[in-house]
Amino acid sequence: MLEKADVETWVAGYLTAWTTCAPADIAALFTVDAEQHERPYETDWIGCEAIIAGWQFRAKWQEGGWTFTWELLKIAGDTFVLSGTGVYTELGTFDNLWVVTLDDDGKCTSFQMWNNEI
Repeated sequence: MLEKADVETWVAGYLTAWTTCAPADIAALFTVDAEQHERPYETDWIGCEAIIAGWQFRAKWQEGGWTFTWELLKIAGDTFVLSGTGVYTELGTFDNLWVVTLDDDGKCTSFQMWNNEI
């Protein structure tokens, strides 16, 4: 069963990895066979290598700066749900809903995000 501290640790790692886009930082978050799905953009990255490539492709989104605020909505066993807002200087503001499942080692096996520009 996940604890709030587990979620905080994982999200902090996510924000670090999103900032650096370093393969090691991204790989630290995901299992080898993890899946990341994003809607409505129909992003379906299967496997850690595909997730790393996808994140690195999006690194340019950070140009000009960005912030992310979030609120934990629910923990259910090995899965948590959060609501977040990403504000990108160059892209705009996006509301996010994340559903994330972690394994016993704190690595993500499934990441589902609904990402809507506001």
